Amino acid sequence: MKQLPIGISTFQEIRKNNYVYIDKTRHVANLATRGKYYFLSRPRRFGKSLLIDTLKQAFLGRKELFSGLYLENVWDWSKQYPVIHFSFGGSSALSGSVTLLDTIWQILKNSSLEYQVELCGNLSYGQAFQQLIRDIVTKHKQPLVILVDEYDKPILDNLTNQPQAIEMREMLKDLYSIIKENDAYLKFVLLTGVSKFSKVSLFSGLNILDDITLDQEYADICGYNQNEMEREFDEYLTHGKVDKTQLKLWYNGYNFAGSETQKVYNPFDILLFFSKDYQYRNYWFETATPTFLVRLIEQKHYFIPDLEKIVVNEDVLSSFDIEQIPLITLLFQTGYLTIKEQVMRGKRIAYCLSYPNWEVKFSLNERLAEIGSSVEKRSDKQEQLYQALENSDFIKAAEVLSSHFASIPHDWYRNNDIANYEGFYASIVYSLVCALGYEVIAEDVTNHGKIDLTVKMEDKIIILEFKLSKYGSAIEAISQIKERNYAEKYLSEAKTIYLLGISFDSDKRNIEDVQVEEV
Repeated sequence: MKQLPIGISTFQEIRKNNYVYIDKTRHVANLATRGKYYFLSRPRRFGKSLLIDTLKQAFLGRKELFSGLYLENVWDWSKQYPVIHFSFGGSSALSGSVTLLDTIWQILKNSSLEYQVELCGNLSYGQAFQQLIRDIVTKHKQPLVILVDEYDKPILDNLTNQPQAIEMREMLKDLYSIIKENDAYLKFVLLTGVSKFSKVSLFSGLNILDDITLDQEYADICGYNQNEMEREFDEYLTHGKVDKTQLKLWYNGYNFAGSETQKVYNPFDILLFFSKDYQYRNYWFETATPTFLVRLIEQKHYFIPDLEKIVVNEDVLSSFDIEQIPLITLLFQTGYLTIKEQVMRGKRIAYCLSYPNWEVKFSLNERLAEIGSSVEKRSDKQEQLYQALENSDFIKAAEVLSSHFASIPHDWYRNNDIANYEGFYASIVYSLVCALGYEVIAEDVTNHGKIDLTVKMEDKIIILEFKLSKYGSAIEAISQIKERNYAEKYLSEAKTIYLLGISFDSDKRNIEDVQVEEV
C-alpha cells in the first residue's frame, strides 16, 4: 500500500518515496503548449504548491521523475529551462513589509547563486529581478520560467489591517510588473493563489495573464475527481470499507466549472480521512479558522440561509479589492462556497453557488453560531439544543434558542433595522441547527410554496415557519404550514413530521411564542 503524501508538496519526494500521486501531468502539457502567461485561483491546501513544483521539475528536464506518467512521452526532454520560483505560502511571518522584502530578496539571491549570475548592488528589488531575468537568459541561452506560489498570501494575511495589506499589495505589484516588461526573455509564467485581486489594484502591470480558474479544461487541475479517487486510492477505499456516498457528501463537491462531472474532492481532507482511521472530521476547515470571514458576515448582517443557493454573474467571482471586499467573492475564492451549476442570465453567464459539502456547511455554521457566546457557553447550548431536538422537546429547544438570542450583543442591532426582519432570526436558528450536523434546508421548495426551514433527522422531520409577532403569531405560522400542505413533500419518508411555528418580538429581540403540532 502506497504512503499518503500528507503535507508533502515536493514532486521529487512523492515520486521517489512510493507516495500516492494523482497524475495531473496532462494539464502540465496543455499549459506549456497552449499559452505562456497563466493565473490559477484555488482554495488553500488544494494542491497548488504540488502543481507548481511539478511544472518546475518538467521545465528543468527531470525526465526520471515522470516515468510512467502522461508527460513522459509528450514532453521535449532535450531542452532544460532555468526557473525562478517564488513561494509565499510557506511563511507565516509575512506580517510586515520588512519581512516580505526579506523574503523577496532571499529568493532573488538564491536564484542568482543557483544560476551563477551576480546581482549588482544598490538596486531596488524590482530592478534586481529584471537584471536577474536578463542575465540568467543571457548566460544559459534559454528563456526563463517564472512560477509564483501563493502570490497573494502576504495580502490575505493582513486583510484585517487595511493599511498594511495595501502596503503589501503595492510591493507585490512592483514585483509582478517586471514580468510583463521582460516578455522577450520568458518561456512560461504561472501565478497561483487563493484570491484574484482586480487588474487595477494588483495586475495593472500584468494584464496579460490568462485566468484559468473557471475553465472547464482545468476544472480538476487541483483536487481529486471521482475516477482518480477510485483508481489511486482503491486499496484504502476497500480496506476501510468506506461508504462512498457518505465520503462524497463530506468531502466532494468542489466545482470550478459548473459541470456535474467535474466535481473534485478536497485532497487534504481525503489524505487525513484515510490516515485518521476513516473518521469523518473537519480536517480542512480546522487548519485555518475563517475569523475574518465570520466578522465580515457579522458586519454585513448577511442572511445566512442564502448561502444555500446564490446566483451571481461571472464577474462577481473573478476579483476583489482590499478597499472593497464582496463577501460572496471571498467565500467562493476561499472555498466556503462552490459552483453548483452554470446558468444564463439573459445573454450573460452566471453561476449558482452553494456549500461544497457537509464539512464546510456544518463547520462554517458552527462558527457563525458563535455570535454572542463564549466557547464554553456555545458548547453548552449546542448540547442542550441537540438533546432537546433528539427528544422532540421543542419547548426546551425554544428555551435554548431564546437564551442564545438574549446573549447577542446590543452592537449587533446598532444603526440597522435587522430586528424587524424575520430573516435575521431565521439566520441565527439556521446556523445553530446546521452546526449540530443535521441536514437543514433553507427556503425548502414545495409545489405549494417555500418552507422557511426544514430539518431532516434520523427519525423525524421538522418543518419550521417564522413570524414577526407584529405581523403574525406562532399559531398563524402553524396554520400557514397546514394550509399550504408543506408536510406532503415528506410523507413518503415514513418519519414523524413535526410542524413548528415560532414568532419573534422585534422590541424584545427574542422569541415571543412557540407552537408545535405532530403530523
